Amino acid sequence: MAQPVFALNLFNVSDRDEYLAYSRRSAREVAAHGGRVVALGKFREAVAGDIEPRSVLILVEWESRQAFDDYCNDPALADLHPHRENGTSEYVWHLFDTLEDLRPVLKQSAAKPVGS
Repeated sequence: MAQPVFALNLFNVSDRDEYLAYSRRSAREVAAHGGRVVALGKFREAVAGDIEPRSVLILVEWESRQAFDDYCNDPALADLHPHRENGTSEYVWHLFDTLEDLRPVLKQSAAKPVGS
């Protein structure tokens, strides 16, 4: 059985009209492809870490990696994705496996990030 994945999206809005064109349709298309928006957020403050802050956070849970790939590669959405690309800057899009607890991460070497 396929495992769900989380997609962490961090970005700045660089063109409001372009991003609005994306957001008007993206929630419906994400849901149709097996995704569910778990969280939306606006940057508040940096507490720790060295990542350059982004103004927007979106966390999407996908039914599987395949569902995520299907959304990204669906030819029927070829006109949609450019609105996201043209409407944002400094985009970070990371995928995370779901976990029940941290034991799988803690079993790995502390010097080696997951996926390396």
